Amino acid sequence: MRYTHEICFAYDICAERKRYVSFGHAIKEGLVDQSKLERFDMQKKPYRTAWYLRPLTWLLSASDVKKHGAIIRKIGTEGLKPPYLLLCNHNAFLDFKAATKAIYPHRANYVVAIDGFIGREGLLRRVGCICKRKFTNDITLIRHLRTVVKNGDVNVIYPEARYSLCGTTAVLPASLGKLCKLLKVPVVTLICHGHHINSPFWNLHDRHVKPTEAEMTLLFTAEQLQSATPDEINEKIVSGFQYDEYAWQKEKGVRVTYEKRAEGLHKVLYQCPACKTEFRMASEGTHLFCKACGKRWFYQEDGTLSAETGETEFSHIPDWYEWERANVRSEVEAGTYNSGDLPVTVRSLPNAKRFILLGEGTMRHDMSGFHVKGRDPDGDPFQMEKSVPSLYSCHIEYEYLGKFGDCVDLNTLEDTWYIYPHDCEFAVTKMALATEELYFADRKKQGLPVKPGLA
Repeated sequence: MRYTHEICFAYDICAERKRYVSFGHAIKEGLVDQSKLERFDMQKKPYRTAWYLRPLTWLLSASDVKKHGAIIRKIGTEGLKPPYLLLCNHNAFLDFKAATKAIYPHRANYVVAIDGFIGREGLLRRVGCICKRKFTNDITLIRHLRTVVKNGDVNVIYPEARYSLCGTTAVLPASLGKLCKLLKVPVVTLICHGHHINSPFWNLHDRHVKPTEAEMTLLFTAEQLQSATPDEINEKIVSGFQYDEYAWQKEKGVRVTYEKRAEGLHKVLYQCPACKTEFRMASEGTHLFCKACGKRWFYQEDGTLSAETGETEFSHIPDWYEWERANVRSEVEAGTYNSGDLPVTVRSLPNAKRFILLGEGTMRHDMSGFHVKGRDPDGDPFQMEKSVPSLYSCHIEYEYLGKFGDCVDLNTLEDTWYIYPHDCEFAVTKMALATEELYFADRKKQGLPVKPGLA
C-alpha cells in the first residue's frame, strides 16, 4: 500500500480551518497535538480479564446461550486446563458467547477486529480483547499471543477472520500450523452449528433457532505438536473446520418461520442461474427473484430453495454460492476479471474513536489486485494499492451499520479503509470470491502449492 496523502483528525479538531491536512503538516504547523493523531496502539500488551468483569462476561454470555439452548459437546477436552489455543468458526456474534461458556471458568484473550473496538476500546481491553486489522501479517499479534500463553490463559482466535457468507467454511491461513508450533500449547477447535441459521450475515435478525450445538475438540496435545509438522497440523485443522449450516439445519429438522427470512439473501446469491445475469437479484419476504428475467425462488422454512416455475437450479444455498465462485474462477483463468472503475466513498478507521471521511474516488478490482484512489474535500489525493499476492481474501460488509451500504474493507498495519461502491451495479461478494481465486491462480502461476481450504 502507499499513501499519496494521509488524512488525519485535524479537520475535527480545527474546524475553523474547514479543511483536511496531512499528518506531517498538522504537526509542523502546530494545528493539533501529536497525541490527538496517534493510531490504535497495537503494541500495548494484552490485559488479563479484570476479576470484576469475569462474572459479568459470563452472565451476559450465559443468558443468550441459554436462550438458544446451546448444547456443547466436549471431545477430549474434559479436564483440559489453560494455556491452550482455541480455534473457532465464525458465523455470528453468538460465537463469542458460546466460546465463553465452553471455556468457563477459565480466563481468555480474544482476537477482535478493530471495528469491534469503536467507542469501547477501554472496556474491550479490560475484558482481554486483542486488536487485529484483518488480513495483515502482524508480528505484534504473535508476541501478544505468546504473552497470553505465559500468563496461563486461553488464546481464542477466529481464523476465518470474518463471518461466513453462506454458513460454510471460509479459507484458512496456512500460517496456522506454524503458529501452533510456536505457541507449544494444546490446540482445540470449537465448531458451532445453528448460529448462521439463527442470524445470517446477510440479515442479522434473530430467528430464535433452538437448540444450537457446538463441538469442542482437542486436536493436539502439546506433546503431539512437537512431532507434527506444520503441514500435518494444517491438514487436521482444515478437516476439523468443515461445516455446512444448511446441511445441519436440514439434518436437525430446524424450521425458521421468520416472515422476512429471504431478505438480504441476494447479497450472497448475486447471479441468476437461469439467465446468468449478475447484480440483478433481489429479495423480499420469503422470496428471492431476478429482476432481469423474472424468475422467482421460495426460501422454505427448512432452509432450502425451490423455484416457483421451471427447474430448481440450486435447492442448497452453498451450491449456488460455489457455482458463482466457479464462474469467477473462469474469468480469472481467462484473464478477463475486471470490476471496472466503480465510484466509491472511502472512510478511514485509524483508531477506535470513529470513522473519518476520506472522500470520494474510484475502486477497481482486476487481475492485478485492488486499486483505490480519490480526493479529499480539499482536492488532495489519496490512494491505496493491494496486489494479488498480498491478499488471500478480503473482508466485506452488507449494509454496514445500517446506513452506509455494502463495502469492502482493506487494511494496512496502521489503517483500515471502508470502501463503499455507489451508483453502480456490482456485488462486493464477487470481489471477495475474486480475491481468493486471484490469489490461488497467482500461486499456481508461481509454481507454489495450493492446498484445499488453505491460503
